[in-house]
Amino acid sequence: MPRYALKIEYQGAPFAGWQRQRDQKTVQGAVEAALAKLEPGLGSIAAAGRTDAGVHALGQVAHCDLTADWDPFRLSEALNYHLKPDPVAILAVAVVPEDWHARFSAIRREYLFRVVSRRAPLTHDRGLLWRVPHPLDADAMREGAGALLGQHDFTTFRSVMCQADSPIKTLDAIDIETRDYPGGREYRFTLRARSFLHNQVRSIVGTLERVGAGAWPPERVADALESADRAACGPVAPPDGLYLTSVGYPEDPFKSA
Repeated sequence: MPRYALKIEYQGAPFAGWQRQRDQKTVQGAVEAALAKLEPGLGSIAAAGRTDAGVHALGQVAHCDLTADWDPFRLSEALNYHLKPDPVAILAVAVVPEDWHARFSAIRREYLFRVVSRRAPLTHDRGLLWRVPHPLDADAMREGAGALLGQHDFTTFRSVMCQADSPIKTLDAIDIETRDYPGGREYRFTLRARSFLHNQVRSIVGTLERVGAGAWPPERVADALESADRAACGPVAPPDGLYLTSVGYPEDPFKSA
């Protein structure tokens, strides 16, 4: 039974997250329904990460086992046909070894969080960015973010519903870039780690936004981290601006796709 890796892009607004739920529209449910059109009775698929309701993906990865030997390109075309009109697209398909796993074989995950500072409401990008009405100090946010790099107990930035065995994680990178945006300015937060806790990225960005707005001094981020207390966290950023951009593996299964 061949195993296939799927690289998936989706707009998260219409979905109650990645994970299949009874009586809820989910990304996993949409992909599995498309696969069932090709092979009825297919089991569940596994993904590299379970994104929350409203969170987007540019490079989610999942795997599935099929009975037929599909040409990867033809499989992606067939799935995209059956996924319409949902805002989900299969960007690439690759044949992988039977012991390869989208989640457990991954060695890196990267997220992007987009924040825009402008007074006017969003129109074209509504649901795709977090709009704040005030300017942000990028240098102050970078200073605060520096305390989060490396291995730490991230209890402060962990959802109370997080099911991870340990709050110890290693944040390999957190970069903050700025660019022009119509009527304002966009701030792009890129975070990279082997794995993340539930709501860790949104908690970090929400806290750094308070630093950028001048409500927190940069050093308060280090104090919040050190406290290992969820109550010390800033507001959790909304899901609108969050994107799972890529998942890394020892060998890229899509390098020839």
